[in-house]
Amino acid sequence: MASQNALNQKKEIVAEISEKIKNSESVILFQYQGLTVADLSDLRNKLREVEAEVKVYKNTLLKRALDDLNLSLEGFLEGPNAILFGKNLLEPIKVLADFAKQNDKLDIRVGIISGDVADIDVIREYASIPSREGLLTMLAGGMIQYVRDLAIGLNLYAEQLEEK
Repeated sequence: MASQNALNQKKEIVAEISEKIKNSESVILFQYQGLTVADLSDLRNKLREVEAEVKVYKNTLLKRALDDLNLSLEGFLEGPNAILFGKNLLEPIKVLADFAKQNDKLDIRVGIISGDVADIDVIREYASIPSREGLLTMLAGGMIQYVRDLAIGLNLYAEQLEEK
């Protein structure tokens, strides 16, 4: 029988996992088997830049935390899994997806995005969205088109008035 101290430690870990899931906009479960320590360190450094972290917990403890939050990731809690906790929605997903493209041993399995379970197709859609800077650039490019057209129209009108 497990000692009371060990049970208390497990309860603390389950509470920690639950808290991290609640406070994260994006939570991604992925398999990392076959990655080197250097690869994982590189991934952790890239994720730190976008205010995200990777943790490895026992699947049984993760399942208990998910049960407490009424979330189900049945079928995905087998084998060695790592969990990405991201404070932002898009940036951590994009970093992990780019890393997965470079390293075929990293396998994104399922996620929790803004409190809802998301399958791999939804995660891929989020990963394909341009960054915030890219979206702002596209918006500015679209807006500048109207300003340019207005300037050309006003210039043509001014030239017509000068000819009269």
